[in-house]
Amino acid sequence: MTRFHKALAAGLVLTATAALTACGGGDGNDIATSLGLTKPVVRVMHAIPGGPNVDVSQNGTKNTSLLNKPYEFVSKYFSVDSGSQTFSFSAAGTSTTLASATFNTAAGHKYTVAAIPNTSGPDTAVIDDPFAKQLLSDKARVRTLNASANASNVDVYVTAPGVDLNTVSPDMAGASFHNAVPASGQDSIYFNGGTYRLRITPAGSKTVIFDSGSLKIDNNADWLITTIPVDGIGAFVPNNIKVLLAKSDDDSQTAVELLNSPPAK
Repeated sequence: MTRFHKALAAGLVLTATAALTACGGGDGNDIATSLGLTKPVVRVMHAIPGGPNVDVSQNGTKNTSLLNKPYEFVSKYFSVDSGSQTFSFSAAGTSTTLASATFNTAAGHKYTVAAIPNTSGPDTAVIDDPFAKQLLSDKARVRTLNASANASNVDVYVTAPGVDLNTVSPDMAGASFHNAVPASGQDSIYFNGGTYRLRITPAGSKTVIFDSGSLKIDNNADWLITTIPVDGIGAFVPNNIKVLLAKSDDDSQTAVELLNSPPAK
C-alpha cells in the first residue's frame, strides 16, 4: 500500500468514525477492521455442556486471563499476531490438553475458537470471520455453528415470528457437524434489527427440532448461533438440541443458552 493510499484509508476511518459518533452508533474499531487495518483478533468459547472448567493456552502458554472458565464462557476479542496460532483447552489447573486447534490469522479478520462436544470427547471448531461489513451499516450479523453430533446436518431459519416455514427457504442451509454456515472464511448473513424467531430443522426437512420463540436482534448485533446437544457429551439423543447464543464483545462474557420455547398457539 502506498503512502497516499494509507493516508486515504486512515482518513476514511476517521471520517466514518466521526459520522458514527455523531449519530450515536457503531464502533470505530469495526470500521478499521472492515478496511483491513487492524491486527487479527480471536475470541474463545466454552460450548461443552457438562464439561469441566477450562484453562486456555495460546501457543503453548496459558493465558492468565483465560483460566478456570466455565461452560458458556465467551471471551472478548483480543489481538494476536498474523500467522500461525495454536489455541488449546485443558481441564482447569492441569496441563493435560483436552482439545486444540492450529490456524493461520490475517489482518482485519476475526476468529472464534470454540471448545465443542464430540462423540469421543472434547473437540474444537474454528471460524474465520473476514468481517466484510460495509462502512456505516447498522445491520446485524448472524452465523450458525453446528456443534451437535446428534443433529449432523441442520437448516436454520431466522424469520418474522409468524412466518410459515413451508413458504420460505432456510437462511443458513445444510450446516454440518463441526462446521459453520456461512462457512469459515465467508462473511456473516446480515439482518435488519427487529423481532425474529429462530427455528432449526434437519437439513431438507420442515420438521422443527428447535424453536426459540420470539427473539430481538438489535442493530449492529453480531450473533453466533451454536447448536449443541441437550444431554452433553455422554448421551446423544437424535436431534435433541439447544442453542448457545454468543454476542460479540458482550461485557458479561457469557453466552445465553436457549431452550425450545415455541410460541403458544
